Amino acid sequence: MKLAADFYRREDVVAISRELLGKVLCTNIDGCLTRAIITETEAYAGVFDKASHAYGDRRTKRTAPMYGPGGTAYVYLCYGIHHLFNVVTNEEGVPHAVLIRAGKPLDGLDWMRKRRTNLRHDKLLMAGPGTIAQALGIRTEVTGTDLCGKTIWVEDHGIEIDAKRVTVGPRVGVGYAAEDADRPYRFRVNLPADQARAQRVKS
Repeated sequence: MKLAADFYRREDVVAISRELLGKVLCTNIDGCLTRAIITETEAYAGVFDKASHAYGDRRTKRTAPMYGPGGTAYVYLCYGIHHLFNVVTNEEGVPHAVLIRAGKPLDGLDWMRKRRTNLRHDKLLMAGPGTIAQALGIRTEVTGTDLCGKTIWVEDHGIEIDAKRVTVGPRVGVGYAAEDADRPYRFRVNLPADQARAQRVKS
């Protein structure tokens, strides 16, 4: 079932980030349908979060999608190479976002491998925020896309996440954010291989 706009338009970006674990990120790009189970996320809490692109209410052409309504895609280029995909949350004008950092392939594996041309092992297929976006065909051209549409969306497949398998800790690469660098806004789940396989068969 595709997540509705109400899921994204809640106030607590940290809770949404945690709840996105086990959800399924889907794309229909270049005529290719791909799906991946989300296994790692990071929350960014807008104008008061020194790690956020919107800290201090910085409104630029790049960050404009962050100020859209919850359920908008925010995709930016990192180091001029990696396209990083974020889910915008909260109401319009509140620039909260969740970075999707990693996942496990569910559908469209052949397409994912083709997009990840330098891949040496499937375990690395979507082990980081740049690689999951690349495998799913997500680029900056789709920033601002409605996540309730037909290009990028998130589905709930009823995957149960064991709280004991969830690791909570600080975000990666935000040492510049002073006291905000240590906030426990990063969530990871070690999804058992058999659970991922069973989900692939079911879907």
